[in-house]
Amino acid sequence: MPIIEITSLDQPEVEVFSRLTEKQLRRQCGHDSGIFIVESPKVITRALDAGYEPISLLCERRHVEGDAAEIISRCGDMPVYTGSRETLATLTGYVLTRGVLCAMRRPKELSVEEACRGARRVVVIDGVVDSTNVGAIFRSASALGIDAILLTRTSCDPLTRRSVRVSMGAVFSIPWAWMDEPLHSLGDIGFSTAAMALTDNSVSLDDPRLVAEPRLAIVMGNEGDGLPQATIDDADYVVRIPMSHGVDSLNVAAAAAVAFWQLRV
Repeated sequence: MPIIEITSLDQPEVEVFSRLTEKQLRRQCGHDSGIFIVESPKVITRALDAGYEPISLLCERRHVEGDAAEIISRCGDMPVYTGSRETLATLTGYVLTRGVLCAMRRPKELSVEEACRGARRVVVIDGVVDSTNVGAIFRSASALGIDAILLTRTSCDPLTRRSVRVSMGAVFSIPWAWMDEPLHSLGDIGFSTAAMALTDNSVSLDDPRLVAEPRLAIVMGNEGDGLPQATIDDADYVVRIPMSHGVDSLNVAAAAAVAFWQLRV
């Protein structure tokens, strides 16, 4: 593989790591399906194990035969850009990721039906815009028995750099898809829906009817405003997590983890 020494992050070859926005990475970088950035050897390895295609690597010089060595050995003729720690430290957050970044090609998007094939428990992320929250939901979903994830177009892209990092690679281990149809459309593929929201007719998360559902979609809403009223009205159940000490709600990522654990099958 070619090892290419760089002296500045302004060099065109490494602009995918240092200059392009997430939107530009998705749509304007010369690759039909777009690209995304993965940080740290562990998460990069998980992406490779899941079949994602690497395009180029950026790492500190000392990592070429260190933390990045195994990744480099797996990636054939992929260009490896390297430089001094001082040069690469000018890239925000770079030193915090053990000195290795990988640009990867985005996969072909799945349809809702493809992502949910064989699934019994899925989560719908509706309007969650913070990349940290999306990454945390993916990590909890993968750990706690969720089979697939659906996202509305108003939600943060799971393949943003921070979301991938926070998920610790869970975005590569669980099928996901964008959802463009209204919530009740999931009934056409056999799912009942449970909207997590505080309303006068909410049922408790430990209601036995919920865990008894053979196929259930758990719907999580925006960090500030929660779920739209139309989505709540469209759901088969509206569900609350019982609270103590006057607390009315949890952060969406924490609430998702609680719901996943309680409703697992």
